[in-house]
Amino acid sequence: MTVKRTRGRPPAGDAADRRAAILDAARAKFAAQGFSGTSMRAIAREAGVDVSLISHYFGDKAGLLVATMELPVNPIEKIAGVIEDGPDGMAERLLRTFLTAWDPHRDVFSSMYRTTMSAQDSQAPMLQLAREVLVSTLMEVLEGDDRELRATLIASQLIGMATLRYVVQMPPVADAAIEDVVRLYGPAMQVLIDAAADR
Repeated sequence: MTVKRTRGRPPAGDAADRRAAILDAARAKFAAQGFSGTSMRAIAREAGVDVSLISHYFGDKAGLLVATMELPVNPIEKIAGVIEDGPDGMAERLLRTFLTAWDPHRDVFSSMYRTTMSAQDSQAPMLQLAREVLVSTLMEVLEGDDRELRATLIASQLIGMATLRYVVQMPPVADAAIEDVVRLYGPAMQVLIDAAADR
């Protein structure tokens, strides 16, 4: 008797191997062609699986990118929680969420940053993550024709602060309490969020 396969759900014995094959194929494709230049179908073809399995395991292409990096923090979930209440007070939420998530994993952030800088590669995973998760998600909330520029500047503020705190470890930024950073840095970041409304 032949057991009917449910589309997108592999047998239990195959699941780990197929998931690993998708991750290996995605890493190779993202490294060679970047996030925008890589389709889910191309990844599935490379991995030898049905494209529906990518959605089953990872949700979407951004979720797959995050999974390839094996991060201790899921940035998609974190940024979704930040933007759900809209632009008002978003800078404080973004900073508080980012710092609370990454302070316990300073070494991981530092390692990602140093790897990215030494590679000097525009397709480095950390840069793709910044573009395709952080910037693209912020653009969903921002208004105005210049929202992509403003979202990118917000990302640069966030990553710059994190670089001083986690990589360079420059005091007093490296040692400052999270709420002090939020209180002092939040208003500067909020200016970029509110810029469209001020014109």
